[in-house]
Amino acid sequence: MKRRLFVVLLLALGLSGCGGGGDAAAPASGWVPTSAAYADVCRTKLPVQARDTLALIAKGGPYPYRSDGIVFENREGRLPRMKGDYYHEYTVVTPGSPTRGARRIVTGSVGEQYWTADHYDSFEEIDARC
Repeated sequence: MKRRLFVVLLLALGLSGCGGGGDAAAPASGWVPTSAAYADVCRTKLPVQARDTLALIAKGGPYPYRSDGIVFENREGRLPRMKGDYYHEYTVVTPGSPTRGARRIVTGSVGEQYWTADHYDSFEEIDARC
């Protein structure tokens, strides 16, 4: 919640924009991004399969994999630490892959959405405004 307030404050001050870097000051919570992987990514710049997954999430499914929508535990600690079932993960289909592949969308309970193309090694927050 504090991170969301921080983002709103940045937007109000005009300090953040689509494609911005991950070098912003740490929010009041003390949480610090682990790398530039926290830069925003414009929704329109995501692969078409990721945009398809976002559309499925918006309408509540049906999802292509039975594990879609499960709780994402954030074991790697790459996202802000939250309790319980705050995050949920969804598969982004990888063309030609015989498995679920490494691409995911992770959503937070207050509406934030994150993209990872490397199975949770890095995340970008999805900016739906662009």
